[in-house]
Amino acid sequence: MKNIFFALIIIGQFTYAQNKIAKDTIKTEQQLDEVIVTANRGVTKRSEIPVSVSKLTAKTISETKPTAVYEIINKTSGVLMVNLGNEQHAMAVRQPISYSSYFLYLEDGLPIRPLGVFNHNALLEINQFSLNSIEVVKGPVSSIYGPEAIGGTINFITQNPTLEPTFKIGLQADQFGYKRMQVAGGATVGKVGFYVSGLTSDQKNSWMAASDYDKNNINLRLDYAITPRTKLITTFMQGKYYSQTSGSINEETFYSRNYSSTTDFTYRSSDAMRTRLTLEHKWNDKSESFVTVFHRNNKLGQNPSYGIRWTTGQTTAKGEINSNNFKSYGVLAQHSQKFDFLNSNLIIGGLFDRSPNDYYSNQINLKANLNLGGQSVNTYENLGENGVKLADYNAIIKNTAGYLQYSFNVIDKLKFTLGTRFDQMDLSYTNNVGIVASGEKKYSQLTSEIGLNFNLNKNIGFYGNVAQGFAPPGLTSIFRKKPNTGTTTVSAEFYYNLEPAKFNNCEVGGFLNLLQNKLTFDYAVYYLQGKNELLNIRQPDNSTDYQSAGETQHKGIEFGVNYRPIQELHFRIGGTTAKHKFIDFKVSDKTTDPVQRLDGFEMPQAPKWVGNSEVSYYPKWLPNFRTAIEWQYVSSYYQDQINTVKDSGYNFFNARIGYAYKGIEFYTNILNLTDKLYAYSVTKGNNASDKATYTASAPRTFMMGIQYNFDLKK
Repeated sequence: MKNIFFALIIIGQFTYAQNKIAKDTIKTEQQLDEVIVTANRGVTKRSEIPVSVSKLTAKTISETKPTAVYEIINKTSGVLMVNLGNEQHAMAVRQPISYSSYFLYLEDGLPIRPLGVFNHNALLEINQFSLNSIEVVKGPVSSIYGPEAIGGTINFITQNPTLEPTFKIGLQADQFGYKRMQVAGGATVGKVGFYVSGLTSDQKNSWMAASDYDKNNINLRLDYAITPRTKLITTFMQGKYYSQTSGSINEETFYSRNYSSTTDFTYRSSDAMRTRLTLEHKWNDKSESFVTVFHRNNKLGQNPSYGIRWTTGQTTAKGEINSNNFKSYGVLAQHSQKFDFLNSNLIIGGLFDRSPNDYYSNQINLKANLNLGGQSVNTYENLGENGVKLADYNAIIKNTAGYLQYSFNVIDKLKFTLGTRFDQMDLSYTNNVGIVASGEKKYSQLTSEIGLNFNLNKNIGFYGNVAQGFAPPGLTSIFRKKPNTGTTTVSAEFYYNLEPAKFNNCEVGGFLNLLQNKLTFDYAVYYLQGKNELLNIRQPDNSTDYQSAGETQHKGIEFGVNYRPIQELHFRIGGTTAKHKFIDFKVSDKTTDPVQRLDGFEMPQAPKWVGNSEVSYYPKWLPNFRTAIEWQYVSSYYQDQINTVKDSGYNFFNARIGYAYKGIEFYTNILNLTDKLYAYSVTKGNNASDKATYTASAPRTFMMGIQYNFDLKK
């Protein structure tokens, strides 16, 4: 990796036209009619898309200088990406804070993971220095993207080759042992353009015990213009990540700010590679096609702290070591055709994805060293594997899909969009737990969407849609052994009864441009209902059993305001108010449990208000200087499922300052400006004796950085 960085530095006859980009982006930032590519895998004006979509521009990314992706994503109204430490994360988009497969993560329009192998930490693989923009689509877009595109779809769009030679290199570090080096460069020579970006980061002896980590990423894009209408695009990404996982802490440790860890042996390790080859052809001004072949190779291993099982008072416990690995080979093709009739547009496409997937989970024995009184654990010790296989399977996932979308104008200002997609997941497997058994399983689903846009003029517009979404059960659930079944009963080894979770969404929204685009306002009102969601039901013997029978309800309002009274000053206000509720949700068949059903309860970790706002200042009297204050707000939410204990939520401030002088940019990000004590997540079991656990936030952090943007022409 370091050799690559030195090679890139040699390319240094390049420029990063930062000031021009910043000035151009300020103008486009005020336009709600900006171009979006995620909604239908093609260039579309935002005012013609019948969904709620937000775009984080290159300027926003550059000025934020994020250490982790959540620092950018949380600037989107209606989105809360929860920091779990060292770039690990959970997500909340039209859902409570969730680890479920209800979010689709894309890199340049392709899913980061195959169907059935969702991981809520997938975005730790993203190279922050490679990003050109990020698009966030809220609500189901399954009619184009298929499974898991339910709560939200986030597309990380990497940098295209630059027309002029460009180069940039930067360093950043904080007072808690984190440091990162990053470098990027690109150019276009004749018919060939390229862009390369990489980073290497390292953290040692941070504020939280047992939280060291390191990450190395590189992204490459190569474009070849075969003809003025035909282009060949190649991209390559490789990333390696390793982190200790200190886990959550108890209440006493949290409030004392004694950020100790009960484990020094837990970890998460990721080795990811993705590559694609795309052939684009523009037949004429009304017709274009592309074909993409892609490959993924991913290894995710861990000794997770969340896998530890301990009974109060016991001096022993159990844990696990697991590894989830896959390779993908696939092809995606799409054709777009415009017609004069009703000013219509037809999109037709198909996908085939073949992903062999191997997984194992082995149980380990732990020694629990108890605190005084024996009611909590001071530290765990890893005693090694005990020979028990919790899971061990080999599977081949085949996802075959076809989709079609047709949009047309009934009148000049009224546009309808109709979309449908059919997905089939074919699963062949060999289960190695107990008697080795092989078999097949199929999941299929048709999803549809109806939407409309009514744009009264360029300053006032409305949209509405009715859409469906679904998520098949993850393979780690399907291959979990049913409780109270023998290893010799092949049919009892798998959860064949699990069905895809299905969602129906209805929403309306719109935008307003006022004061000659100095003031913009956009909003969305949604109602989302889920059925066949996965239930984990306690049995009379304390084991748990899966069922696809849960039903939930999600409704809310999202809004965003941008106001630039003068060119030097920019106000951004964004937020959402929502309610997430259990409708039909069973949690126990055990008669002694105080709660068997959760019908009517609010879902835990579901704040009613989430907001992120910012004021930025670009003084004329000091060109190339910027400063911003950002406010993050999360209201109170229930810690437990039965709504007995609430966490107070949190709000905090971040400050960012930067100054560029002759190609050198100096910046400081002060995260948690007032050094506030808060937790990103607080959870508690339903029993009165259960104790809350806290995912603590970092103390006030000073991130210092320098970046050099070299311009040969100057």
